[in-house]
Amino acid sequence: MSRVSIYDTTLRDGSQGEGVNFSLQDKLLLTKRLDEIGVDYIEGGYPLSNPKDFEYFQAVRGLDLKHAKVCAFGMTRRKNAPAETDTCLKALLDAHTPVVTIVGKTWDFHVTEVLGTTLDENCAMIADSVQYCKAQGREVFYDAEHFFDGYRANPEYALRTLKAAAGAGAAAVILCDTNGGTMPERVAEVVAIVTRALSCEVGIHCHNDCELAVANSLAAVRAGATQVQGTMNGIGERCGNVDLISVIANLALKYKYDVLKPGSLTRLTETSRYAYELANMNARNGQPFVGQSAFAHKGGMHTHAVAKDPSTYEHITPEAVGNERRILVSELSGHSTILSKTAKYQMNHDKALTTKILHAVQDLENVGYEFEAAEASFDLLVRKVAKDHKPWQVDKSLTLYKPWFERISYRVNIEARANGTPITEGTVRLKVAGVVEHTASEGDGPVNALDGALRRALVRFYPRLEEMQLVDYKVRVVNPKAGTAAKVRVVIESRDGTDVWGTVGVSENIIEASWLALCDAIEFKLFKDVERDQK
Repeated sequence: MSRVSIYDTTLRDGSQGEGVNFSLQDKLLLTKRLDEIGVDYIEGGYPLSNPKDFEYFQAVRGLDLKHAKVCAFGMTRRKNAPAETDTCLKALLDAHTPVVTIVGKTWDFHVTEVLGTTLDENCAMIADSVQYCKAQGREVFYDAEHFFDGYRANPEYALRTLKAAAGAGAAAVILCDTNGGTMPERVAEVVAIVTRALSCEVGIHCHNDCELAVANSLAAVRAGATQVQGTMNGIGERCGNVDLISVIANLALKYKYDVLKPGSLTRLTETSRYAYELANMNARNGQPFVGQSAFAHKGGMHTHAVAKDPSTYEHITPEAVGNERRILVSELSGHSTILSKTAKYQMNHDKALTTKILHAVQDLENVGYEFEAAEASFDLLVRKVAKDHKPWQVDKSLTLYKPWFERISYRVNIEARANGTPITEGTVRLKVAGVVEHTASEGDGPVNALDGALRRALVRFYPRLEEMQLVDYKVRVVNPKAGTAAKVRVVIESRDGTDVWGTVGVSENIIEASWLALCDAIEFKLFKDVERDQK
């Protein structure tokens, strides 16, 4: 079985998509998730482009990655200047990643009109940059920008640029369909020519402007490419990059290539939805393999046939990619991806309990909850359901749910001062261990103020809450057609010295939704600490 390397550029190329903006914490969380499923290379960004990317390359060194290699992305040296003094190359090396990816010009039109230099100097820029980074101990990938357009315009020169990179020591040369306008048969034809001409590995990087990025990537692999670059869910500039979710599924299930870690295909749906939540984007229901509607059947002969044999209307089993079959007329659905997360508590033997959890999840999803990026809230839900289900049969590693505090009331007051700066104060009244606590806190906004007041009321009872801080906050309208009465879903990310976790709250009132997510975050922290101390 041939191995195809998966190179994820969600954090750089994907973030160039309209409306996409990852926080530093988002980037680190997605890095960990991609590493867990066995993505081979993760491109963290361009360290010279902005402070966030610079900070990412410092922070990512603290992650205990098991499989993936982090890559720093940058350009070739400037024209008519030595590589040793180039600020871009210096930033790439200062990122201290095992791999650097250098992009350069392939299309002679870009060389003369955009770079404003000669064809010979461009080849020297490519070779010098690759050679310099390789001499510093880095594995070097060369991204040949606009390769297919360049090859169409001047095939001899396009190949010459690739040979400059390969001859200088590039481990792989990646052919980029930057404008996304090449047809699959042409991609296959040109990739075959390139693989015969070069001794190094060849990769493919496609954009989706003709809705052909997946087809083009698969055609390239079939013609000899051994690396595919793309993004989770196909996010990216203009019409997006190739969707790695579909590429991975097709390579593994249709062509039987070796991709990711063994067993990771069943986490594709989970990973796709996690990436959507981090990007604060709505998932595409009709997305192949992982969309909510990918294995949905509605009415007529479809549901009748599927009831007898799902293969009548399904090209694969949904479980192969961690998805679920849905019979829409009866609202039947299975949440195998979510329920698999209870495996750590060894509940699979108790069908009655897992069924109760399933029903609880379904009920909450019907009112707008989503647990893909809120695993802490799901963990609390499992504890609540297990508490009422023959608790003596539940794995002792699971601490059953108990309320750590009782809400009496809360209030948020926003006062606009004469200078135009609003002042927000949150006030809470709680009962903790039989004691009524009444505290207040000012904040930058209502959620920040409530968080401060809640923590102030609880910290003398639970001192380790001092370790915890809120790191991200996202809001999404669940049913936008309801206008100002629409429900909102709030997802909060919190962390302490060892972990990062997500919680969710849903309400027509954004403050109440935020309160629910905040309370879940605190309760999860308290349960987590208890179980850690017991080990």
